[in-house]
Order: sequence, then structure tokens, then C-alpha cells
Amino acid sequence: MQLNPHLTFAGQCEAAFKFYETFLGGKILSMVSYGDSPMGDQVSPEWRSKIVHASMTVGASLLVGADVLAEQYQPPQGFFVLLTIEEASEAERVFRALAETGTVLMAAQKTFWSSYFGVLIDRFGIPWEISCEQKKDRPPVPEGFGSSSTQR
Repeated sequence: MQLNPHLTFAGQCEAAFKFYETFLGGKILSMVSYGDSPMGDQVSPEWRSKIVHASMTVGASLLVGADVLAEQYQPPQGFFVLLTIEEASEAERVFRALAETGTVLMAAQKTFWSSYFGVLIDRFGIPWEISCEQKKDRPPVPEGFGSSSTQR
């Protein structure tokens, strides 16, 4: 069994996946437009260039996406795409790239569970949590570490 995020967009799937491919070091596997699918004649001409299915690998994970018609689109809510990155410098690079022209909900900072953690909504409306796991060779964090300002 495999669990893969499937993101929906209001017409920006292609731009989002090309952006993610660049900044996440992913590889786009497929990008099929409505016009190139059997549904091509069922959508308006201006919608035929929009994406009915996109997939890309990011590390060992698969990210899937599609554009949905305006009357069916709802902004994401109730979840975040959690991206765990091994090195803090790489986590910071990715956080800054995703946050550019997006909205930072929690500035990146050290928390009791992560040496680098930040929360944002990117320019495409996708909510992300960027985390850098604590190094396993570090001693356990003392009880009470982390004030309410570092906890969500």
C-alpha cells in the first residue's frame, strides 16, 4: 500500500508542477492535458490546455495533481503536505522558495521535534510544512523545552 498526496488546482497545475520539480528536485513523470485525453471534447476550448493528470517523484514519494473546473475547485483545507528534509540548509532553501509570493503561517524555527520547522501556503494555494528531523545522535530534548511560541 502506498499513500500519495493528490493536489488540485484552479488552472495552475502545470505551473505548480514545473515549480515543484525545480525547487524540490523532483522529476515529472506525466502531464496530460484535458485536450489530449478522451475528455477533450467535453471541456471548453480554453480549458483543453489545463491538466487532467500530472505525476512526479519527489525522493521516494509520488506527488499527483490535476486542474479542476472552477465550479468544482475548493481551496485546500484541513491538511498540510509535510516535507521532511535531512539537512537544515536544504530545508531553509526549500522553505524560502515555496514561501516566495506565498503566505508564511509559521516562520521557520527550531522546535522540540525539529531542528527546522516552518508552515506556509505557497503561491498556488497548497499548504506545506517543512521539517528537518532532529539528528538521532543528539540527546533527548529536556521536558518543558519549547515555549508556546514554538509549538503549534
